[in-house]
Amino acid sequence: MYVLVPDDPVFFAKFQSLEEPLLRHLYRLHSAGLGSDEERVVSDAYDSWVQVLLKLPLWSRWHSEETSADHAPAEGFTLRSVRGDQLTSLYPIELATVDLGRLAACLDLFVEADKLWRPIPEQACAEPPDREESLTDVFRRVMEVLLLPPPQGLLGTLRPVGPQGSVVSVTLAADQETEYRRFCEEIVTILSSGDTFAYRSHRAMYL
Repeated sequence: MYVLVPDDPVFFAKFQSLEEPLLRHLYRLHSAGLGSDEERVVSDAYDSWVQVLLKLPLWSRWHSEETSADHAPAEGFTLRSVRGDQLTSLYPIELATVDLGRLAACLDLFVEADKLWRPIPEQACAEPPDREESLTDVFRRVMEVLLLPPPQGLLGTLRPVGPQGSVVSVTLAADQETEYRRFCEEIVTILSSGDTFAYRSHRAMYL
């Protein structure tokens, strides 16, 4: 399935931050030596996390190593408004449904684990494991962006724009720009809601 991923360091940083906790959970489960279903879910999710990472638009820019042609992001164009202003780009990338499913299953696992650690009145001093709550929140936000239905008009315009020898400029029509701004507002809300300063700073990237 095709998704539209923003050329957005906030999204990329949140996605990349999942690596360490996924590996940490996998190590803990593997060390227990039980060969549990939980270990399989986390292991599959980490493999899928890598597959998605290799397709993100910022990957090739943040790492000096070249990716293979199969994993190259759909770069090679700048996105412009009707007035000609440069916009934060949205890149159409094709993700395997199985990879998204594995990541969603792992998120469900972490959500259930959080419920087991939720304090009740007589255990008001109980503390969840370090960083578990933050991990679940970041994971949820990342998945909501990946599963956000892309506007079909935008997707239809951007999909044919493959990697070019030189940068191509794509100017959106008025109705497409409206779709773009609505879609980007949803992305900012998903990633930065709950923190007024972070939300305003993030939203400013798309203006």
